[in-house]
Amino acid sequence: MKRHFLAMLVALAALCAGPVAAQDGPLRIEITEGVVEPLPYAVPDFVAETGDAAKYATDIARVVAEDLTGTGLFREIPKDAHISRITSFQSPVQFADWKAINAQALVTGAVSVEGGRVVVKFRVWDVFAGTELGQGMQFAAVPDGWRRLAHKVADQVYARITGEGGYFDSRVVYVSETGPKDDRKKRLAIMDYDGANVQFLTDSASIVLAPRFSPDGGRVLYTSYQSGFPRIHVLDVGSVQSRILQSGDGVMSFAPRFSPDGSRVLYSLTQEGSNTDIFEMDIASGATRRLTSSPSIETAPSFSPDGSRIVFESDRSGTQQLYIMSANGGEPTRISFGQGRYGTPVWSPRGDLIAFTKQNAGRFHIGVMRTDGSEERLLTASFLDEGPTWAPNGRVLMFARETQGAQGASALYSVDISGRNLKRVRTPDGGSDPGWGPLQ
Repeated sequence: MKRHFLAMLVALAALCAGPVAAQDGPLRIEITEGVVEPLPYAVPDFVAETGDAAKYATDIARVVAEDLTGTGLFREIPKDAHISRITSFQSPVQFADWKAINAQALVTGAVSVEGGRVVVKFRVWDVFAGTELGQGMQFAAVPDGWRRLAHKVADQVYARITGEGGYFDSRVVYVSETGPKDDRKKRLAIMDYDGANVQFLTDSASIVLAPRFSPDGGRVLYTSYQSGFPRIHVLDVGSVQSRILQSGDGVMSFAPRFSPDGSRVLYSLTQEGSNTDIFEMDIASGATRRLTSSPSIETAPSFSPDGSRIVFESDRSGTQQLYIMSANGGEPTRISFGQGRYGTPVWSPRGDLIAFTKQNAGRFHIGVMRTDGSEERLLTASFLDEGPTWAPNGRVLMFARETQGAQGASALYSVDISGRNLKRVRTPDGGSDPGWGPLQ
């Protein structure tokens, strides 16, 4: 599948902005910019192997196709162009029929209902080589979890063709917004990465901001104005019960984020009559320590994936810029030097990039840069783009975009790190402050 992997490697090299090794030989491709032709593939309806599986078989295949096509790296060949029909999971594939419609990859599958659980099995085929990529696999879930089964299949297909980890079987916590700008109601919500299965975690009685998942996806940190002051809360996703994590008279705490092992929380704290600094709390003991101390505003901290460093925003230079320091504190190093103001930095799960919000010349941008501040790339531009969050594989960003005007609404968008494939994420209401969780 050398020439078909080549297309995917070109795509991934464009995302990585660096060299990528081909999987079937010594070929190396370096792309600094480029437009990728999506790889044509086919996903016939999965075979229903039991009578009560028919209602799941077609839907699972459709979600798999939506996941893959939504990346911008794949182009689905519509079903009405198919020559062959897959009627049995075990039957030999008629590769000539799929070659005739230029399908380079083929995903086949079957669904059954066994013991009250939906079971899906699948295969991925290299059409031109006439071989299977990897080995067939199967997943099972309760009926309500059929969409997760589809996402799991899509993750495997994506990984086998690209060599990259998938991100479809993941969730996003965000702030759901309703009402006009001058009376906007905000509550926490959680959804699948594609906007499906929305569940509300809080009511709209108080303002909530900046929700962030724990590394295991079981808890969410957020800021609430329920007491009149911003306070950090931690919520258990399973029970939807929350508690205040940090409190004190005349204290405002906000912008929380978990450490990579989930045992600590970084946050910003403002005591009455003082400036804003970054603190760290041990969740188990409640012990805190101060990490910055300067006559400036330090906020929006984010750990590196290995927990050794922290990136944050500060106006200590006179303008809002990005800095990196040791997780133990100490003197920070400035990494942003472009025109404009920088904020909301987030370290990539891969450790190679930092995403940020940039404001310059009346426009807002979502951008990425290397951890030393080099190779800055702006991925978006609009009236107001802000608050990037990383997909688990470190190759896609989600953020909030607000439209201009008195009735301007906020919505969630995603974009890959090459700046391609910008698209709106479906949500029932407006959305802001997304926080992408880990693979489930």
